[in-house]
Amino acid sequence: MKIEIELHCPRCQCTSVKKNGIKSDGKQNYCCKECNRQFIGDHNLTYLGCHSNAVKQILFMLAQCCGIRDISKITSFSIGKILKTLTQSNYEIKPKQTHYKCLEVDEFWTFVGDKKSKHWLQYVYDRNSGELVAFVWGGRDAITAQRLKKRIEELNITYDCMSSDHWESFIKIFKPDQQGKFHTVGIEGNNCRLRHRIKRAVRKTCCFSKKVLNHVKAFNLGFFYINHGFV
Repeated sequence: MKIEIELHCPRCQCTSVKKNGIKSDGKQNYCCKECNRQFIGDHNLTYLGCHSNAVKQILFMLAQCCGIRDISKITSFSIGKILKTLTQSNYEIKPKQTHYKCLEVDEFWTFVGDKKSKHWLQYVYDRNSGELVAFVWGGRDAITAQRLKKRIEELNITYDCMSSDHWESFIKIFKPDQQGKFHTVGIEGNNCRLRHRIKRAVRKTCCFSKKVLNHVKAFNLGFFYINHGFV
């Protein structure tokens, strides 16, 4: 039995293609007559990164604390494919409630570029539900804390009680009802969870982001997985 496969241009999906030489690995090269895009005819069959479940698999592994090179080694996907999947992801967390009984606020450091450049995350956490309610990126300063407070207001979130440690910026901006490590056990525990969930957040690691965009996208993905889950 002979099986025929109709070739489609990966750019414009046109079926008007012609042979265009042989690649160094012996594979037939084709060229689209409409847009002149060159491609390998059996690319979708031989390259695993083109399979329909590739994106889903990459996102799931990223959310399970796998690094870019780890995923490439395990799946045989190219590093470019994995980075493209990460940067094109659009995961954003949204509060599940409009009112919370008690929220906890804390700061969390990470690296971007090199281990001398700290990129600070300030966020609000609900211990009862384990939800990351709101967050902002910036420095470890009152300006970033003020942006976090503004973000909470923009989301129309209300709360009965706010807890923080004794850091003066949080005390100045949020005027917390409860202060001290005893009242921030929940968010401190969540900091540990973040470092187990997101490869770029691990303290002693070589897997840190070179670009802020990749960094933010990876954390957005991790936050969404913690709050909502996805498979």
